[in-house]
Amino acid sequence: MTEEAFDVMVVGSCMTDLVSQAPRLPKAGETIHGHKFFIGFGGKGANQCIQAARLGAKTAMVAKVGKDFFGDNYIQNFKDNGVHTDLVGQTSDAATGAASIIVNDAGENAIVIVAGANMLLSSEELQEALPAISRAKVLVCQLEISPKTSLQTLRMARESKVKTIFNPAPAISDLDPDFYRISDVFCCNESEAELLTGSPVATVEEAGRAAQELVSRGCGSVIITLGAQGCVVLGAQGSTPKQVPTTAVTAVDTTGAGDSFIGALAFYMAHYPTMPLEEMARRASQVAAVSVQAMGTQTSFPFKQKLPAELF
Repeated sequence: MTEEAFDVMVVGSCMTDLVSQAPRLPKAGETIHGHKFFIGFGGKGANQCIQAARLGAKTAMVAKVGKDFFGDNYIQNFKDNGVHTDLVGQTSDAATGAASIIVNDAGENAIVIVAGANMLLSSEELQEALPAISRAKVLVCQLEISPKTSLQTLRMARESKVKTIFNPAPAISDLDPDFYRISDVFCCNESEAELLTGSPVATVEEAGRAAQELVSRGCGSVIITLGAQGCVVLGAQGSTPKQVPTTAVTAVDTTGAGDSFIGALAFYMAHYPTMPLEEMARRASQVAAVSVQAMGTQTSFPFKQKLPAELF
């Protein structure tokens, strides 16, 4: 395992998604009838890893799941998607992470996550993963595991000159300032950008200003995703934010769209390192646009062979 060089390594979360579809989201204290229930595989880290793998990246996941039914199934799910699992550990001290998701008929969602075993991924496991991390082309992190673990991972990658994508999700208002300084690509959505900058991010112009603020904090470059409005990309300090529009599609379920985007971005950074970031973002938006047209999280993530040849 440690002798292998991976295109994309993801250090992050695995969640079992418990999904209910209902006409609308319930109000507080209200019980409503839904029309469908299913169990799926989720967690921001695992989602991003699986989308990168489905596009053809050689991927490995560093994660922790429970020694339980959901944990066993998750490891098998990685294997089924061609993701290397030697660095996915199992623990008896906590259950596999779980997310309760309600999706309404407009494709909007409300989610409660219980991190469980994800929070037990520690520096011990990172040390074990270091040989593989140091040889990866791209490393991806989020905040569904302990922020301290994510920060340590990004530092390890920086020391080994490995390109990094940091997705500050779910966002925390007191984010350690070092996260900005050691992220090559800092990628968040509008609500995360709002929480981190303290300014509204509803329009392309506001996203541009938020991106400039984040770059001023030390990020190598910033991408703020804006759903149907595409995304705003800002390179190094002193450059101008650029909107990258996306294809208009009818959304069925937006769950995991941001993860599809980041997984695709990681694939492009690993396979086309000289491609301009805006072009990578444009292609990643096209991949994510396909994912919102089907139900579920990973089940909606497209495979390379189902995508237009010009994306490759």
